[in-house]
Amino acid sequence: MFLRSCSYTFLKNVIFMGNLKATKKFRALQQQVCHVLHNSPQPGPATFVAYCLYILPIFGPYCEGFSHLIVSALHRFLKTAATTGDSLEAKSLAARLFLYIIDGFIDHDERIAVKILEVFDVKLTDVEKVLSQLKVQNDCRSDCAKIFVEQYIFGLIESQSYMTAVNLLEHFSIRQSGESFLLKMMEKKQFRAAEKWAMFMGKPMLSILVQEYADRNMLKNAYVIIKKNNLLQEFPDVHHKYKESALKKLAEKACWDVAESKTNGNRQLVEYLVYLAMEAGYSEKVDELCNRYSLEGFFKAKEDIIWVDEVDGLCKATCNIEGSKVAGLDCEWKPNYVKGSKPNKVSIMQIASDKMVFIFDLIKLYKDVPDVLDKCLSRILKSPRILKLGYNFQCDVKQLAQSYGDLECFKSYNMLLDIQNVFKDPRGGLSGLAERKYWEQA
Repeated sequence: MFLRSCSYTFLKNVIFMGNLKATKKFRALQQQVCHVLHNSPQPGPATFVAYCLYILPIFGPYCEGFSHLIVSALHRFLKTAATTGDSLEAKSLAARLFLYIIDGFIDHDERIAVKILEVFDVKLTDVEKVLSQLKVQNDCRSDCAKIFVEQYIFGLIESQSYMTAVNLLEHFSIRQSGESFLLKMMEKKQFRAAEKWAMFMGKPMLSILVQEYADRNMLKNAYVIIKKNNLLQEFPDVHHKYKESALKKLAEKACWDVAESKTNGNRQLVEYLVYLAMEAGYSEKVDELCNRYSLEGFFKAKEDIIWVDEVDGLCKATCNIEGSKVAGLDCEWKPNYVKGSKPNKVSIMQIASDKMVFIFDLIKLYKDVPDVLDKCLSRILKSPRILKLGYNFQCDVKQLAQSYGDLECFKSYNMLLDIQNVFKDPRGGLSGLAERKYWEQA
């Protein structure tokens, strides 16, 4: 009768609530089942649901949906109804059902098995009692339930059902698996399961998780874990890198006011935002930020980085770079988010010698002194004595030719090496590679 009522309610909701989302349909069904449980089915609501779970597999493809429905409804019902005697009987039935699911005698989805344990509050001691009653082992030791459950969990891990395995480990308070388990989940990109496991294991495992996220350049994930678990003191660098990454994304969309508000007045972040404005060619924003935050000594403190936007600076920078055997190249331009439109012009070119970094404002120099710009950059880019290093520079080359097609300096290059072909690592670009090499040598 109970299952017939559920089926009738299900069909009624499908027909009359067809336009509703699945979540609303499920909640309506759950409320109806809850109402049935309040009518005190015999031998008691919890025990009756447990008996239903034994026979639900006969519904075939509908088994999982019905099982999830009545277990969730029981969970909701038990929050308001006190049924101590009924719950004790139901707990024993649920523990036995869990063992039957493990042994394959009853075909329930593994996620339903976890929900049964949670809702009926089945512990290892309950599993132990059932094992003793079933006489699974002639010599039933006090730890045989744990061993039995662990074998099932290891099977789940082997089949890569990581979230279910983590839920069971947490439910039964089993802490034998450690860092290797976390790393395995990270390798398989099971990040939600890895986070849940780390939360259960505590601060040392959370610290490992943060470091793994940082190594994978998943700074937002690392930041969320740091913030939730008060790990800022342990990972100040990761926290700062995430802030910088967030600022860079906002700068790429020219959301300067939002980016500035995200700095919260932090001088390091404000200085980084100034550099982003310089790279993007927003000289007015550079001046505005420097004036607002009293960064008069900012450029003096950063004498190794030179902004080049007039002819004298262009000539001096060219002479300096010509005295180097190796120079690093990088280009920046404002992203264009309008579908089908032409990309924006390259706004700046960074050229780094062994001691200095020059940031060329190409738009201004091209407007003011195109001939001098062409001659100076030709001396650098076509020189057979200077090895030019770029990262994925073919993209920059194409963009430069499209932006300044009438300049000879961007039509051919000499001694240009794209180090992306040397270091097969897609993360971080030229600056990311330089940073990794620095830490490898440190």
